[in-house]
Amino acid sequence: MSPPAPPHAGGAGRAFPFLVVIGLLVAALSLRGPIVAPTPVIRQIEDDLGIGAASAGLLTTAPVLMFALLTPIAALVIRRAGAELALLVTLSGVLLGTAIRALPGYPAVLTGMIVIGAAITIGNVVIPVVIRRDVPPDRVAFVTASYTATLNAGSLVTSLLTAPIAEVVGWNLALVGWSVLTFAGVAVWSVHLARERRRGALRGERFSGAPSTASAGVTPVDDVAALTGPLPVVSTRGGVFRRPVVWLLLGAFSLQVTIYYALSTWLPSIGADELGLDRSGAGALASIFQGVAIAGSFLVPVLARYTPRIVVPLTISACWLTLTAGMLWAPELMWVWLSFGALAHAGGFVAIFSAVVTVARTDAEATTISALVQGGGYGIGAFGAPIAGALHEATGGWQGPLVLMLVVAVGYAVAILAAMAFVARANAVPRPH
Repeated sequence: MSPPAPPHAGGAGRAFPFLVVIGLLVAALSLRGPIVAPTPVIRQIEDDLGIGAASAGLLTTAPVLMFALLTPIAALVIRRAGAELALLVTLSGVLLGTAIRALPGYPAVLTGMIVIGAAITIGNVVIPVVIRRDVPPDRVAFVTASYTATLNAGSLVTSLLTAPIAEVVGWNLALVGWSVLTFAGVAVWSVHLARERRRGALRGERFSGAPSTASAGVTPVDDVAALTGPLPVVSTRGGVFRRPVVWLLLGAFSLQVTIYYALSTWLPSIGADELGLDRSGAGALASIFQGVAIAGSFLVPVLARYTPRIVVPLTISACWLTLTAGMLWAPELMWVWLSFGALAHAGGFVAIFSAVVTVARTDAEATTISALVQGGGYGIGAFGAPIAGALHEATGGWQGPLVLMLVVAVGYAVAILAAMAFVARANAVPRPH
């Protein structure tokens, strides 16, 4: 059983932090949307900048590489500045990157995406820390699901509306226009920061971003929230790296990220080429991939609670296979296959990181495994989009990239089901608290 949480750590006796949660959710709108916003107008960007598909794919690859490379630096920023200021740094960095991206020329656009990715890396780490710290334990799972859903909502809105706006004002201004969401996050979080300063609450472990005593023992109820992004302090113990389940989870997450970013980047182009859709129609099709994931964020924790452990990975694997096979052999039903893919993406994240909690024998080991899985997974998966773009250029069609995605989905199913066999075994062994 977890020890009682102190008042500052989101204990059960603490009032629900409505302003904190609102600030987190508004900020979450800017933590994925700026990355996927260029995809509905990717062809227009290629034409205007005179670049090829592989170079265009780097625009979504670069931020994901930042996720992999800068996670340790993000942890240092949080410890130096504190969680509240670190989140403001995130939002300010997104604004800066968006401004750079609007400048003429491919180098400026790519640099802007790199800055956006570096800033979002901090947010990826700090938001789960704030949730664990400030939200009462019995509401942590709900707030975490809401946060995940809001990430997808930001991607949904930008995927759906970027192309129509670009038709009127051009793609540069259309991408800049989404800064209104980031400004809203800055405003709400600044109000919270000012309030906390007046209360004198920004001090000690609350300010440092260090794990509080409330997280010393994580109960099964907290599994989903606890593994969405702990501070990436990687242990030097070699035992973690000798465990097959760790590498299976890393493999599963890498393959999931590969499919997600490859498909997110090129989906509007696939819709235009295969179905003859215009930019607005292709963007609307792509929005399904983001929108249904909002429901998936809440559906998977329910399945995990009320069905046997194996049901969730089987369902997610089946959804990924249905998506990739359907896109390859029946593209006219693309909207159906994308609905399955959205459930797979939202559910896969929860399933993999809940498994990390189960196989970890201590909280420190859970942090190490999570950092390895996230850092390695984003680093490997980031190459999905440029490889798919290069295949498209080499073959002149989308059959090659879609076959690659199907092969990756098969590998994902093997990896996650094998990992779940180890997880079931680990779940039968009591863990130290």
